[in-house]
Amino acid sequence: MTTPDDRPSTTPPGADAADHGSGNGDAGEESLFGPGSQFHGFFNDPRWALAVIRATVLEAAHPQVGAALIDNSTFVTHPWRRLRNTLTSLQRMFGADDHTRQREAARLNRMHARLHGTDPQDRPYDAMDPEVRAWVVATLFESTVTMCRLSGQPLEQKTMERLYAEFQAFQAALGDPAHHLPRTLDEFWPYYDRVVAEELENTEAMRIILYKLFDHLPAPPLLNGFPALWATGRAVAGPVVGAITVASLPEPFRRRAGLPEIAGVQTLMQGVYLAAGLTRFLPEGWIKADNILDLLTLSPDGDDPRARTVNALRDRMKRAGALIRLITPMPTEPEPAPADETRRGARTFFAEVLDQTGDGHLDWPDLAAMARELCSRLDLDEPEETRLYTAYADWWRELQSALDTDGDGRVSADEYAAAVPSLAGPALIRVAEVLFDVTDKDGNHTIDADEYRALFRTAFRRDTAGADGTYSRSAFINDFLSFMSGRRRTTPYDPLLADA
Repeated sequence: MTTPDDRPSTTPPGADAADHGSGNGDAGEESLFGPGSQFHGFFNDPRWALAVIRATVLEAAHPQVGAALIDNSTFVTHPWRRLRNTLTSLQRMFGADDHTRQREAARLNRMHARLHGTDPQDRPYDAMDPEVRAWVVATLFESTVTMCRLSGQPLEQKTMERLYAEFQAFQAALGDPAHHLPRTLDEFWPYYDRVVAEELENTEAMRIILYKLFDHLPAPPLLNGFPALWATGRAVAGPVVGAITVASLPEPFRRRAGLPEIAGVQTLMQGVYLAAGLTRFLPEGWIKADNILDLLTLSPDGDDPRARTVNALRDRMKRAGALIRLITPMPTEPEPAPADETRRGARTFFAEVLDQTGDGHLDWPDLAAMARELCSRLDLDEPEETRLYTAYADWWRELQSALDTDGDGRVSADEYAAAVPSLAGPALIRVAEVLFDVTDKDGNHTIDADEYRALFRTAFRRDTAGADGTYSRSAFINDFLSFMSGRRRTTPYDPLLADA
């Protein structure tokens, strides 16, 4: 629980989000979004990574959010993709361009409207519930305040008030009623304490984030070629991040949830926050969130010059390893049988591509996650987005009819592997056609270099562009079907749907 010393003693009136304008360019609005905002400065602050992790845990501890994450999210199997999409969305919402903010708010509302259901205790959840969305905003604000306090730089009263007003304006931009977040900063702290004390639970989603995600975090695309290096770093950093996140949570919730208190972790936590705070003295380009995330999510096969540098380093490391094996006596081992590296087995394809949520089964949330990723990359408007979701829904019905042999409403890995279907039925062909149509922004029946990059975030592959330098409809559909039915690697669709 945040102590009274961490909170402002007075809050002037006027913090209501409704008082900050609706995005039409008035002076109040300009002061809350864009480069002059408090959020803009924190976004590129390395300490904010710790704050976001903490906020995510507090969000997942809310039973409605936790249930929605377990049923629909790809945060376990595709955490880097999820992180990039989240940061991109926050940039759009807090940027200076009001049109971009309105489009993003509409997209988020359409996405949240599709996320509803019941948890294992038959309690309903709805991602459009304004009280739940207010809690998500509250965790981001409070975790940012806590981040500054733990790093020895507590926010001043006016700075905290301004930051709270920015997050209220963020909630207002989503179209939620203002009263779900307290109007003033003084009123916020009792609200926050009440939710922590009365509504948060030790949810499955929270436990996964704390005790599974960090310990089993897949390597980002850039480090896929260095499994030993990644595993070693993760083995050290994973438990540390989990421990300091637990230590930073409100003490009443830690006690009620039975979270462990490890001796010395409080000191370690403050040391990590202080060290992260010192990075503000590094050159600005080194700590810019966009640059760091772009580097981590680089595809080794991409056209980015940094990817070529990493590939060159990887080749040198492989040569060094081969030289060491050559001059070091090693016991003879039978050579593995040659395998076609361009193909993956049915179970591998199921786990890497089809099971987007990582629950071991294929059902509608997995295909919805594919549609959600494609819509986000292409920044689709409502009509195109609906067409793509509808095509995926039809494909799910086709898959369910063909593969769900036990009638439980989902497809298991065993059911899929036993059937090993071609998958290239009429519904999947329709998915490919709709995906081509929404990627072909100018409607000229070909995909040019810019449209290709919007979808795949890389330049044309050497074997993709035709003689006229474009990607034809037939070639696009054939490649998509080859990936989804033939389970072929080394296609542009692999980083699109399979990478972490």
